[in-house]
Amino acid sequence: MDKQRVLLIHPLGYDARVAGRDISRLANLMPPLGLAGIAAYVEQYGFHADIIDCFADPDSDRVIDDYVRRYQPGYVGATCTTAGFLDVARIFGRIKQMRPETCTVAGGPHVSALRDTIVRDYEEVDYVVVGEGEGPLRSLMESGGRPEGIAGLAYRDGGQIAFNGFQDNRLNLDTLPLPAYHKLAGFPQRYQLPIFNYPKTPNASCISSRGCPYQCSYCDRSVFRRSFRYNSADYLVQHLSHLRKQFGIRHINFYDDQFTFHRDRVVAFCERMIEHPMGMTFNCAVRAEHVDPGLLALMKRAGCWMISLGIETGDPDLLAQHRQNPDLELMAEAVRRIHRAGIRVKGLLMIGLPGETERSFRRTMDYVFSLPIDDLNMAKFTPFPGSPLYEKIHELGSFEENWEKMDCMNTVFVPHGMTAEQLERLFLEFYKHHYTRPRTLWNFASMVWKSPDSWRRFLLNAGSFVRFARKNRRIVERS
Repeated sequence: MDKQRVLLIHPLGYDARVAGRDISRLANLMPPLGLAGIAAYVEQYGFHADIIDCFADPDSDRVIDDYVRRYQPGYVGATCTTAGFLDVARIFGRIKQMRPETCTVAGGPHVSALRDTIVRDYEEVDYVVVGEGEGPLRSLMESGGRPEGIAGLAYRDGGQIAFNGFQDNRLNLDTLPLPAYHKLAGFPQRYQLPIFNYPKTPNASCISSRGCPYQCSYCDRSVFRRSFRYNSADYLVQHLSHLRKQFGIRHINFYDDQFTFHRDRVVAFCERMIEHPMGMTFNCAVRAEHVDPGLLALMKRAGCWMISLGIETGDPDLLAQHRQNPDLELMAEAVRRIHRAGIRVKGLLMIGLPGETERSFRRTMDYVFSLPIDDLNMAKFTPFPGSPLYEKIHELGSFEENWEKMDCMNTVFVPHGMTAEQLERLFLEFYKHHYTRPRTLWNFASMVWKSPDSWRRFLLNAGSFVRFARKNRRIVERS
């Protein structure tokens, strides 16, 4: 066994046989940035790390088995969303059958939120990392697999659940090595942003901050808790320069919760991008409180192509129950400012929040379709472990806690006074209205020259999109 080697796994989370028809996977394939960062971190301390991304290669069981037999890694780690955890448990169980002495380590939001449950009920998981993964994994490998005293680790100790406490010393993000993108097989060509969400290829994602300073009811807080940290403008420029020179990346999606929260760093970043152009454009997500006309004009000059804005709902009463600073007029003005700056606007919405009614959803439709929004994404509210709502969710409606279905694409929660069939009908009505609007049709037509690769991908996968639409239409008709 090689105690200096770790295999990091990004699970698919569902039956690999249906992956080729999975509309979400066809439309958006994002690299596992957290694992790439952990791989780079442990390697700078003399260990060896490899990554197998089952989402990019759904037929990975054989690849994992071959790797474990050939290299005999001392450690196998995996990142765990709620929908992906049971797949991780299955993979770990198979590895334990081949090599029982291998240390299996699970990290990510799901296990951070449910550490005691995971340690108690899943014997194939040796260690749970609560919070950020770099430090605990490095310390575990340096100790030769002895977890005592390592903050952030939960495990079984003599039949009891042991937890060494939360990590107090948070990493300075500017001291971290750049993610090991080269460890991702087929990067960057294998990975692709959502269609119509980028102008050029190849494109990629990066994360320039951790955590969020806000405390909305629906957001998981188990990994970063109440912290918020960010990379400096100099680090960002270094990161993008690396991606441009090493991989030819021409467009970046900043996968931050709040890219513009610290205005000065965004200004400095944009000024550097303007002074020393790299031929790159970028997307980011913001809150309405943290954009202004001057900043947006600078971001546009620096290459900002699209901004995503979390709207969630257009009903002011419902929004006030779940979000800090629930100001729909401020949000509407932010949308108009982004549009006037010449930057595309993407609205992020949710259906089925506790307190949702058909009336509140109609108000959302009226609000959203009154604004100059170019693209939309509506998620089905999912009460994730680690979110404030999770603890009291059964008081607020009916909840099917089926982890494999908890991916924001299935209706697992139904608020009091509504039915699952009603939510599905409204969900499809929203998208039908959106996709038949003249504004939407013109936006899609303009993508022929603004994002030609998106149209290529859409046409190549048109059959899957049509089947998805027909399937959902039949579900609504039956209901």
